[in-house]
Formats: sequence, C-alpha cells, structure tokens
Amino acid sequence: QLNMAKKKEAFLKEFKEGPLQFKPTYKFDLYSEVYDTSEKKRKPAWTDRILWKVKNLCEVASKEGEFPEEENLISVTLNNYVSHMSYGISDHKPVTGTFKLEMKPLVSDPLVVLSPEGEWSAEHDVLIRYSAVPELPSSAWDWIGLFQVTFRHANDYVTYAWVEDDEISSNKESRQVYMSGSEIPKMGGEFLLCYYSNNLQSIVGISEPFQV
Repeated sequence: QLNMAKKKEAFLKEFKEGPLQFKPTYKFDLYSEVYDTSEKKRKPAWTDRILWKVKNLCEVASKEGEFPEEENLISVTLNNYVSHMSYGISDHKPVTGTFKLEMKPLVSDPLVVLSPEGEWSAEHDVLIRYSAVPELPSSAWDWIGLFQVTFRHANDYVTYAWVEDDEISSNKESRQVYMSGSEIPKMGGEFLLCYYSNNLQSIVGISEPFQV
C-alpha cells in the first residue's frame, strides 16, 4: 500500500525506507504476540513505518537564485530498523530506527577560536582566551558557555560568561574573559567552551575538549 502511494504521490517519491526485516507489527491482541483473534481477524500489516528524506539543496538554491558548490552537504545512513515485540499495551508494536548523520561544514574556518587557560577547578575563578575574525558581527549580548562534551543544543550550557561584561583584558591578537569558579561543576569531567553570537543566533566557535 505504501509502495503504491509512493508511485502516485509526488511528495512521497523521494522518501526512503530501510528493509523490512521484521514481521508485521499490526494487529495484535493486547499484551500478546498473537495476531488479531477478534471477529474482524484483521490481516497482519507493516503499519508503523519510518521514512526519511534529505532536502534537495538544488531546489532550495534555485528558489534563492544561488547554487551551492557542493550539493551533498548532508548524508544519512540507516544503522538499524527494528520492531519491539515485547511491548503489549497497544495493538501495534513500536518500531525504531537509528541513523548516522554526517554534515559537511558550511564554513571551513571558525569565526572564533577559544581555549581555557590554566587549570580549571571549582575552587577558583577561571580564564578563557579567544580571538575573533574581523568580519564577526559581534554584540554586547555575545557569550561564552561551558558545555559538557555531549551537549545537543546551545541552551544546554552549564554556565556562561558575557564577552563584554566579564572581559578582563584585550589586545590586537586576543581577549581574555573570566568565569566564576562558583559556577564550575565540582564533580568535574570533560567539557567544551562555545562562543555564541547573538547577531548570528548560533555557535560560531568551539574549543577542544578539556578536563575540569
């Protein structure tokens, strides 16, 4: 049914799906792995599905009047596609997919290079040194955040410092900012520093991982 719909519906044609190497996930009697024993005796079906599509950058670029040098900036690989037969609270069995996502950087060189200075500990204030390219549209609302290496979003910071309000020194090559030791995690671990640009609404520099 899905394959027929993909042939007829234009918006479905570019969607991909992994191989169905698990048995149909619908319809089961509740709390069992037995297919429908009711009067309707519905035929088993692969009702729950995971499809994916990578946006065609050429289409987007043509609308904006620009054509990127590299078209395949994003690649998606399906690692596994499975059903979970142990769940019985529904007449469907849940399906999950795990993907590997690779993205080529749109900017090869970072707009900001930053690094921690000295030993980082919750016992004292700590220092950050950074340098920015001249074309960075800096703002008084820019900040540098301390993140765990496993962070997923700019809001996942542990603590942060304002690049202007917390600045303690500057010269032509670099600037120095302090971060309060009271905000540093006492349990320690592996962390990153990220520079957030308010004008660009994104992280524009990430340090190498370091230990606290």
